[in-house]
Formats: sequence, structure tokens, C-alpha cells
Amino acid sequence: MTTTKVKTQEPISNLEYDFITVLHNKAAAIQSYERYIKDAQEVNSQPCVELFQKLRQSEIEEAHEIREHLRQVMAKGRM
Repeated sequence: MTTTKVKTQEPISNLEYDFITVLHNKAAAIQSYERYIKDAQEVNSQPCVELFQKLRQSEIEEAHEIREHLRQVMAKGRM
């Protein structure tokens, strides 16, 4: 009796899934910071507004970097 190993094709790789998950978390964080900025504006706390804007901008920049990595992984299967 011969046993053949069948390799199943996953719809996305683990690496793609990881990048998608991280990107989703970044998107959620960006939305949260928008709410935090509005909350700080409502109490006229400019230092808090500025900090939340800075943190939001960092998340946006990281999201762009993650998207580029994801694009490459999806195209080539790896970096």
C-alpha cells in the first residue's frame, strides 16, 4: 500500500494572515484615535489633542508600511 502526501492549498498563507491581522488592528487603532482626539477637543485639552494626533499619524505610517509588506508577500509569497 502506497501512501501519498497531499498538500492542501490554503486560501492565504500564515504570513499573509498575520499582516492582514496587524493591518486590521492598526485600522481599529486609527479609528480609536479619531474618537480620542474629539474627546480631547471637547474639553479643550490641546496637549492631549496633539499627542493623540501624533500617535494616530504613527499608526497611519505603520499601516502604510504593513500594506506594502502585505502586497509583496501576496505577490511573491514572501519578502
